[in-house]
Amino acid sequence: MPKTPPQKLKVFQAQFGFFDTVLAVPSQAAALRAWGTHRNLFATGHAKVATDEAAIAAALQHPGTLLRRAVGSNDPFSIEPTSLPKVPDLAAAMPESPSVSEATQKPELKRKPEQKPQPVRSPPPDRSRLNAAQAALQDLDEQHVREEADLRRQQEELDAKRASVQQTYAEARTRASAAVVAARAAYRKAGGTG
Repeated sequence: MPKTPPQKLKVFQAQFGFFDTVLAVPSQAAALRAWGTHRNLFATGHAKVATDEAAIAAALQHPGTLLRRAVGSNDPFSIEPTSLPKVPDLAAAMPESPSVSEATQKPELKRKPEQKPQPVRSPPPDRSRLNAAQAALQDLDEQHVREEADLRRQQEELDAKRASVQQTYAEARTRASAAVVAARAAYRKAGGTG
């Protein structure tokens, strides 16, 4: 019996929070399950088929695995991205426009802004629990992929065994039917009825 061909994978992308994500799965429904959402992100335009060749290649190397990279980054997609998202400098992007009071003051009367004390920066929060939870989720996903592959292999073996048993039965039944026909003919020839 011929083997069933593996399902063709498609690569989808979506942005979640500070990360761009890509995923190689057979369908949009599978992508939504992997992203953990019941909303159709494809209908709203928040998810789409990936077109970036590097992203597609990375996703196809890890089918069924969610790969991420920081938004705005050109880093490769990976299971655990190390770069941080690029946040635009809003003050530099805004054009300077003098306030009404500054525009009416004489240049020599303008006050210099007072220096504000620099805020004390607290250390970044501990990410170890998040990393551990993400690693556990990744392990679970990989185990599921392995189990699915094992079940497909077992099903193929069962299908082959069923086909073999069916073929053996059909051949044996043909021989047994021929023996019944021959015995009936001999019985009737000897004068038996029925």
